Amino acid sequence: MGAGRTGDARRVAPAALPPGVDRTLPASPDGEGVFVVLNRSAGTSVVRTDPANVLRERLPRAELHVLEPGEDPPTVVAEALARKTGRPRIVGICGGDGSVGAIAHVARHAEVPLLVVPGGTFNHFARTAGVASADDAVDAVQAGQGVRADVAELAFGEADPITVMNAASVGVYPDVIALRERLRPRLGKWLAGLVAAERVLRRSEPVAVVIGGRRAEVWALFVGVGRNDRGIHAPLQRRELDDGVLDVRVLHRGSRTGAIAALAFGHRTAAVLRGLRLVPERVEAFTATDLTVDVRPRNGQLPGFVYDGEVALDAPAAASADLSAPGYRTRIRVVPRALDVYRPAARVDSSMR
Repeated sequence: MGAGRTGDARRVAPAALPPGVDRTLPASPDGEGVFVVLNRSAGTSVVRTDPANVLRERLPRAELHVLEPGEDPPTVVAEALARKTGRPRIVGICGGDGSVGAIAHVARHAEVPLLVVPGGTFNHFARTAGVASADDAVDAVQAGQGVRADVAELAFGEADPITVMNAASVGVYPDVIALRERLRPRLGKWLAGLVAAERVLRRSEPVAVVIGGRRAEVWALFVGVGRNDRGIHAPLQRRELDDGVLDVRVLHRGSRTGAIAALAFGHRTAAVLRGLRLVPERVEAFTATDLTVDVRPRNGQLPGFVYDGEVALDAPAAASADLSAPGYRTRIRVVPRALDVYRPAARVDSSMR
């Protein structure tokens, strides 16, 4: 992946690598060879330093591309990688989990390392990687520190697979999340989640799915990339980057009250509610390396499928033509150690522990 600093970094013996870093990557102390896409909404948090300013100050030779309305992030990165001259050797994304997944898909197929700069609301993948801030991301790329991370591939019908970094889901959860985000500015995250879950589940019905040939009616089916904490119902925050499995949680049809509690609260609150017997134990959990799920229509409509916070509607509709029964088929499989990701050694022990 280049010469100069890259070659020097690769001569470091494995025993010399700092804790939590399993490989050396191309180092760029000043940003030379680094191409970063920034969402226009990145840096708007009142509690977080503007990541664009950090990148400009600490990586002055990096090429920063601020997305304009209507621009497609993967297309922007693909065009940069297709240059005959000035081709970047490191690609980065400053944005949320959906943007990270889209750029990761391009990076892994181009075989270039990925620099993740937190810029979204939750930044689930960045947190697992130990990248809590733009400064953490810069520290890693300047030192050439990184890891080889698992991803998942999600395919609708016979379409080409999509790269997934955190989780995919079908059921009522996509509706809950959409309403929660609309209510969040007025109610706050916790209360907005509770109100959204109650409203959606009051008028919604479970979704019929066929999981590995077994039919079930579920409020939600979640497939996480890598193992998540056992006490949660929505596996969105992976614990490790390279454990080689999918973490599947199935919230079966049961009490609406229990489903509201399971979908509205974080895992710590859910554990308390479960101890008080307010959350039913109708959650099936297992691990797999690949999974096939057929999704049946609900009230004549195809349920949407969510991956890394992005809602897919057109792809399921197109995939429905590939299945003899009503509905659509999805396949998701883990791809072990598929992507080089920058990770600062100093933050490894404190990230999500």
